[in-house]
Amino acid sequence: MTFDDSYDASGLLCPLPVLKARKRLLALQPGQVLRLIATDPAAIVDVPHFCAQTGYELLGMEDPSPETQVYFIRKH
Repeated sequence: MTFDDSYDASGLLCPLPVLKARKRLLALQPGQVLRLIATDPAAIVDVPHFCAQTGYELLGMEDPSPETQVYFIRKH
């Protein structure tokens, strides 16, 4: 999947991955996509909830390894 910006939140625990994603998304233009890399097990719940609450579009999620998730979020 293509993306316009990427943030590696590996090693950060809740709520930091979502807070860092929010900050990066604010800097993007509407329609642009952020790739967020997270290792926090809570991110699998936190990131979709964050998107639902803010109106950002969660385009998809990948699991490249058992410890890592990659999220693609489109700014509204």
